[in-house]
Amino acid sequence: MARRALKLASLAAATTGVYLYGNEFLDPNDFGVVRVGRAIATTAVITYDYLTSLRSVPYGSEEYDVLKSQVHLRSAERLRELCCANRGTFIKVGQHLGALDYLLPEEYTRTLKVLHSQAPQSTRQEVEQVIREDLGKEIKELFASFEDTPLGAASLAQVHKAVLQDGRTVAVKVQHPKVQAQSSKDILLMEVLLLVVKQIFPDFEFMWLVEEAKKNLPLELDFLNEGRNAEKVAHMLKDFDFLKVPRIYWELSTRRVLLMEFMEGGQVNDRAYMKRNGIDVNEISRNLGKLYSEMIFVNGFVHCDPHPGNVLVKKCPASGKAHIILLDHGLYQDVEIRSNAAAYLPQITQLLNNVPRQMLLLLKTNDLLRGIESALHTRASASSFLNMSRCCIRAVSTYQRSKNRSLYRRAQISLTEALSLWQINLYELFLWLKGSRLGNWVVALLSWMHHSTH
Repeated sequence: MARRALKLASLAAATTGVYLYGNEFLDPNDFGVVRVGRAIATTAVITYDYLTSLRSVPYGSEEYDVLKSQVHLRSAERLRELCCANRGTFIKVGQHLGALDYLLPEEYTRTLKVLHSQAPQSTRQEVEQVIREDLGKEIKELFASFEDTPLGAASLAQVHKAVLQDGRTVAVKVQHPKVQAQSSKDILLMEVLLLVVKQIFPDFEFMWLVEEAKKNLPLELDFLNEGRNAEKVAHMLKDFDFLKVPRIYWELSTRRVLLMEFMEGGQVNDRAYMKRNGIDVNEISRNLGKLYSEMIFVNGFVHCDPHPGNVLVKKCPASGKAHIILLDHGLYQDVEIRSNAAAYLPQITQLLNNVPRQMLLLLKTNDLLRGIESALHTRASASSFLNMSRCCIRAVSTYQRSKNRSLYRRAQISLTEALSLWQINLYELFLWLKGSRLGNWVVALLSWMHHSTH
């Protein structure tokens, strides 16, 4: 089996080379022998490790489980090193893998999560090159000032703070220069290598990762699409006065450069920041639940990357209200669950590999929100679940009314909706009383009265 693995790995290299050479849309010289060779070698070593390390140990034994965990960890570390070395698309896919707690062993998710903080940075010269090519002007012509050190760097781009010649402070998102050219070739390379792994391990069921990358990466690499998403979600959720979405400056935006209104604040999971600035963590938790429940169940247009770096909070000096600032609008999902939520419920009991990809993104989003609540110590209030329940009831009732022409039946649906929402409000009041000082006094009084009568 080990020889077969290495033969297939070699075949993968040859197949990749032939395919790229014969494809007029792909330039093999852009890949580089080192880049391709590194990916093939890593895949071969990981495959060989799994084939040889576990074959002499009885399946299902305690020793087998220990060895399997060690192989998982070694393989995850090799995969992380590959992602860091090849950068770009590899880091993006690695970050996605690190978020798949529902599907991957814990050794993989724990190891790959660090890729969020190990994204590459483009040099000043590379940033200048992209801006010059896309906007036709030098940085000093466009901006009165431009900070060299990025505010943040991700797998596909980085963001700089700048001031326009008219005095407006902006955030400038600049794509890493080589990502656009390499992304399609990287995905092709991954597809070939995963097909080889599938031949060796027939139960390997992660080809969908490549399909997801094929579909989503072109959208994320088009910053004009991100700008349109930002404006769309701002319009959809305009009734939420606590939500702030940066304004897009279209006259200075292209597919690789996006100029936005500059907004700053503390990360949404930074409890210490909120305490220093007098921000109510329970209010933030409730509003965050309202925001995502509305996106998922009412609008069906969901921001799919709510990690703390993309969700900021800030107290408005004028009004004293706490604002939630939503950043990075590159990837949204149109979620069918909006119009037919119940249809997915039976599938949740099946293997997660069979769950629709949109649902996996929702589960990932749910995990990130639960993590934020945990960091803020607001989970006991159950506010996000209550808000989600409200949005579910509203969405289902709206759908049912749209399918009924009878005025009586529609009135009946509306009454049921009102009663259900009232029950949720009552339960929320109960939870608030239970957790408040007044509630503790009432419980203590009732307990004292109970004991005094006995």
